[in-house]
Amino acid sequence: MRKNIDIDETVLTKLKILSAFEEMSVKSLMEKAVSFFVEHKEKERLNSLSDEEKEDLGLLLLMQQSDRSDTVSKIEVMRPLDE
Repeated sequence: MRKNIDIDETVLTKLKILSAFEEMSVKSLMEKAVSFFVEHKEKERLNSLSDEEKEDLGLLLLMQQSDRSDTVSKIEVMRPLDE
């Protein structure tokens, strides 16, 4: 996807210098920077969660991985609850 964005001339100059030092294109450098920032924010958000919220998130991730076509009868669900 191609998007045009306005970048301040001083920032663009700095990006060009950094891209020369890193031996990569300005586009690649910007993609790497944005990916790094997003990853950093995700880790920051995860670290700020309480233990209960982390457990809930883990359960949500497990539920998303489950096979939705695999069904269980009502009896199989209720049997362990009766014990």
